[in-house]
Amino acid sequence: LLALLDRAMLKDDVISKKNITLKETDLLLQYSGGDARKLLNIFELLINSVKEPVIVTNDLVQENIQANLVRYDKTGEQHYDIISAFIKSIRGSDPNAALYWLARMIDGGEDVKFIARRLLILSSEDIGNANPTALIMANNTFQAVSIIGNPESRIILAQCVVYLANSAKSNSSYIAIDKALQMVKDTGNLSVPLHLRNAPTKLMKDLGYGDNYKYSHNYANGFVAQEFLPTEIENTKIYEPSNNQRENVFRETLKKRWKGKYGY
Repeated sequence: LLALLDRAMLKDDVISKKNITLKETDLLLQYSGGDARKLLNIFELLINSVKEPVIVTNDLVQENIQANLVRYDKTGEQHYDIISAFIKSIRGSDPNAALYWLARMIDGGEDVKFIARRLLILSSEDIGNANPTALIMANNTFQAVSIIGNPESRIILAQCVVYLANSAKSNSSYIAIDKALQMVKDTGNLSVPLHLRNAPTKLMKDLGYGDNYKYSHNYANGFVAQEFLPTEIENTKIYEPSNNQRENVFRETLKKRWKGKYGY
């Protein structure tokens, strides 16, 4: 395990730039419980908690790590409580609370990539097409913190958190895909309508594959009404736009295109 610390001090983009001396490592190893990833997390937390030069001793570990591990156990119940409060604060459009819970995680040594991954999920699940740029912001945040690391990644995470918290919210795509998946379970593998099937061979063409398919680009405004669902579930509405500025435009467009077919 100590070899991991030596490698981190030599090759890690952030750790290698710091002035660190390993004088005593007994307590570091004890807190890690033999888990390599936990050891690296604790080590990173330690060196970001004190000023350089960092001389690692058992006393230093005791003073700076124990309190953090007690108040933020990344494998315990509080870990999940705090990330839950964090996500719910953003979903609830409260940047103040979201930043507080973000700070709790950062102060407790949470993996910044774990936080960024949760923001990625939230940007699609809770914001979605109410503000599609949210997903781009979250993805860029994940890439950035993966490169930057601590302590500067806190700034990038904070910017993303504030943006997501202030974004319009929609879970319509999340609800729609779960509805579609349930429909697949309930109805099984329904046949693809003949006019939508691919016809790479003469036999398939003779069987009617692709017949009567209307190529949308040949029609005004690139649209023509035709059935795309299996016969058994024709006219089934799966996507219901949320009530926000962008999706209200979606709703009006769908209503104009499909008339009364889906009940928009």
